Amino acid sequence: MSERIIGKVKRVNGPVITASGISDARMMELVRVGEVRLIGEVIKLQGDQAVIQVYEDTTGLCPGDNIYGAGMSLSVELGPGLIGTIYDGIQRPLKALYDFSGNYLERGLEVSPLNRDKLWTFHPQVLSGCDISPGMILATVPETARVIHKVLVPPDVEGTLTKIMPEGEYKVDDTIALVETPDGREVPLTMMQFWPIRVPRPVESREALTLPLVTGQRVIDTLFPLAKGGTVAIPGGFGTGKTMTQHAIAKWCDADIIVYIGCGERGNEMTDVLTEFPELIDPRTGSSLMERTILIANTSNMPVSAREASIYTGITLAEYYRDQGYHVAIMADSTSRWAEALRELSGRMEEMPAEEGFPAYLPTRIAEFYERAGYMKVLSAEMGSVSVIGAVSPPGGDFSEPVTQHTRRFVRCFWGLDRQLANARHYPAISWLESYSEYLSEVTPWWEEHSGEGWAQSRLAMMDLLQKEVKLQQVVKLVGADALPDSQRFIIEVCRLFRNGFLQQNAFDDVDRYSSVEKQRRMLEIILLYWKRGAEAIKSGVTLVKLRHMKILQDIVKMKLTIGNDDIRAFDKLEARLERSLDQLEALYG
Repeated sequence: MSERIIGKVKRVNGPVITASGISDARMMELVRVGEVRLIGEVIKLQGDQAVIQVYEDTTGLCPGDNIYGAGMSLSVELGPGLIGTIYDGIQRPLKALYDFSGNYLERGLEVSPLNRDKLWTFHPQVLSGCDISPGMILATVPETARVIHKVLVPPDVEGTLTKIMPEGEYKVDDTIALVETPDGREVPLTMMQFWPIRVPRPVESREALTLPLVTGQRVIDTLFPLAKGGTVAIPGGFGTGKTMTQHAIAKWCDADIIVYIGCGERGNEMTDVLTEFPELIDPRTGSSLMERTILIANTSNMPVSAREASIYTGITLAEYYRDQGYHVAIMADSTSRWAEALRELSGRMEEMPAEEGFPAYLPTRIAEFYERAGYMKVLSAEMGSVSVIGAVSPPGGDFSEPVTQHTRRFVRCFWGLDRQLANARHYPAISWLESYSEYLSEVTPWWEEHSGEGWAQSRLAMMDLLQKEVKLQQVVKLVGADALPDSQRFIIEVCRLFRNGFLQQNAFDDVDRYSSVEKQRRMLEIILLYWKRGAEAIKSGVTLVKLRHMKILQDIVKMKLTIGNDDIRAFDKLEARLERSLDQLEALYG
């Protein structure tokens, strides 16, 4: 990559640098500042001056230092070797940086994101002489035990394939094919390519979102489902479980690839991710979860401008695997820290602030990020998706603050975390009163097909009971529960059973940490059967006290812990026992 001097440092204001004497630079160009070659990006041009945001500590820079232009935008390297790697916000591999410089990273240090020395087994999928088009699959490379990497034709290359290397082992930067373009140029192709992080990768078409992202978390899948290619916000105050909810989804959801972005989080929290993820076992393969995961670590004490770039780095990596026909889920933790980085950079550039000091373009940036999600028909004609699960950290748990409000405008699913539920150790602490999903009607046909035709009606009946309970609880606070008739107190009882026996889920229990689609359906059916038969029994004269003292109720509460995902016959037996118990009550007291 050739560099040339494009100007000199005029002013240093933290990570924001004003450059003068600019003669040959363009917007969003990658630059290197000073003789230590600090990585930066041109974000404003005016006359012969430019504003540059630097992704490293600017201590020691002074006016007059040279600025070198790279002639390209800030880009990521895409190719075999991304899976299982831990990067910083601008795609520098942290393990390689550590091996090079030890515990204290040197400024200006540059290491290739992809290992240039590793050999990959190359399996060509096309023959010489064929016509190739952008996004076409040239070859496959076994990247991990779970992921088959598909070597794609870059989106800007088309023509006739004049040569392709035979099956064998090659490095990522070895020439594996030659393409003759329509204008007669010969373009060499390698297993890797570059892509600017702020430019969405092209697709053929955007498709309807009809497949749910099954997470195994009952409150999500049953009450507030997310579609593959969808967007969701998880807002919540400190300690309400945003990170743990994302961890559970990352481990158990049926996405092919996970991209976890630690954007401005505390160092100890990110350390937990970096140490725990490699030890987690993928339940589908029995191997390490890192064999389908990419981690991007950018803690709160790292340069603030790199935090701003980390979100785009992560979603560009996700789009690359989407283009290979994979379903990718992004965990962005948290977009509030990203917005705070925008606010700090905007303040240093002396821009006019909007609400709460955030820049006026905050809604635009949030929209641009979430709009890169979707279920797509990619250039190779395969189907792939990027689902974005963004945590939001509103100060004091105030959902009316700008980041939460603007995010809510651009996502179609909202999992609001409740402080009272978290304090009561009810996890996931997703409030069934503040949360919603606009994907419900689109994924209902899939649920009806895979879990039974009554799924939508059962869910609606349970949501109706939860709404009735809220009104009844208001009455209870005023006059006490004893003032209510048994029929209304029974609604409160059933909702309590639903909360404790269904919505609450133990991530540390081998049986309860993941619930299959069939298990969720059967659990919901049994609780609704108790509601319907119990309400009839009360009408026929059975008291609420007698219903409460049925021994089978304890088994219903514990079914999430005692009945495995594959033991469907156990639900049949439990349902039959419930029917018998209610029949006996009605016979004795009805």
